[in-house]
Amino acid sequence: MLLTMTESNSKSITYKDSGVDIDAGEEMVGRIKSMVKDTHIPGVLDNFGSFAGLFQLAKSNRTGRELKNPVLAACTDGVGTKLAVAFAMNKIDTVGIDLVAMSVNDLICGGAEPLIFLDYLAVGKLEPARMAEIVKGIADGCKASGCALIGGETAEMPSFYKPDEFDMAGFAVGIVDKDEIIEGQNAAAGDVILGIASDGIHSNGYGLARRVLLDGDNAPGKDACPPILDGQSIGEAMLVPTRLYVDPIMKLIGELHSDNARPIHAMAHITGGGIEGNIPRVLPDGLTVKIDRNSWPNLPLFELVARLGPVDQSEMFRVFNMGIGYAVVVSPEAADDALRILNEAGETCYRIGEVVAGDEVLWADEEE
Repeated sequence: MLLTMTESNSKSITYKDSGVDIDAGEEMVGRIKSMVKDTHIPGVLDNFGSFAGLFQLAKSNRTGRELKNPVLAACTDGVGTKLAVAFAMNKIDTVGIDLVAMSVNDLICGGAEPLIFLDYLAVGKLEPARMAEIVKGIADGCKASGCALIGGETAEMPSFYKPDEFDMAGFAVGIVDKDEIIEGQNAAAGDVILGIASDGIHSNGYGLARRVLLDGDNAPGKDACPPILDGQSIGEAMLVPTRLYVDPIMKLIGELHSDNARPIHAMAHITGGGIEGNIPRVLPDGLTVKIDRNSWPNLPLFELVARLGPVDQSEMFRVFNMGIGYAVVVSPEAADDALRILNEAGETCYRIGEVVAGDEVLWADEEE
C-alpha cells in the first residue's frame, strides 16, 4: 500500500530526527568487524553479518581430553555502576574486559571451558568510534579467555539514556563433560581453600565505593591521589579491570584431573556477597568455611574505603572481594600442587582457609 503524507509541503521526519542513526550503526559494524574476527577460535563458522552466530562443537576440550557426554553451560552478567566511574573518567576502553570477565569467571566455576560470547549495548547516542572502544575491550577479554565473540546487539535509545551514557550485558556459553562438572558434591571437611588474588574492586560493590570515594560529602573524588595508592588516582584504581581467571583454571583442571583423580572439589568466583557469600554456596549442606583473614595482604583501595567511610570489617567482607577474586577448594593432598600450578600460571595464590562442618562462616582471626 502506498503511504502519503497528509500535507504535500510538509518536511518528512526521519528516524535520525528522533535520535536513532541507522548510518552510524552500519559504520560501527564496519569498525568492529576485524576486532570480532580476531577473537575467532576453531569451531566458529565465518558468517559475519548473519542474524545468528554459529559454532561447531568439537569432540575434545582445550586440555585434549575427549568429551564423552558434553554439556553446555551458560552465564550472563553486566558491569553495574562501575560504568558510572568510567563515564566520570571518560575512559571506556576497559569496561568490556569487565563484561567478559564477569561471565566467563562464573562459567569456569563448574569446570566449563568458555567457547563463545555475545554482548548487548544500549546507548543514548551511537557514536561509532566510541562504541568501537567498548567493543575493543570486549574483544580483548574474549581473546584473553580463549573464547570467540560471535555476535551482539547495539540499541540506540535516546529517550532512555543520556547521549554519553550506555549500559551493557554479556552472555557466555561453554562446554564441559558431564562426568567432569565441578559442583561441590565431593567437598569434605578438611579440604583446603586456595584464594587467587584479585586486581581490585573488580565489578561489585561500586554503590558503596562510589558513595565513600566519589559522591559523599567528604569524598576525596576521582582525581585525588592518596599516598596509599602509590601514584594512582582514585578513579584510575577504581577502573582496574576485573581479572580473568580462565587460563590458570583451565590449566589447573588439565594438570590435576585425570580419569582416576578429581581433587578440585569446588570453585567460586568472589563477586557480590564476598567470600562468605560465595564459597559456602558451592558446598554441600552441613559444610561451611573457616577463613583466616590474615593469610593474604589487604589491598590499598579497600583500606581506603574502610577508613574514609568508615566501613566496618564485617561489612567490607560482605560487600567486596577484599583481595581474593577466585577460590578453589581442593583435597589436602593436592593443595601444594595446586598452589604450584597457579603460581606458575602467573597468579598470586594463598591458602586462606579450610572446609569445616557447620552452617555459619567462621573467621580464624576472631578465635585468637
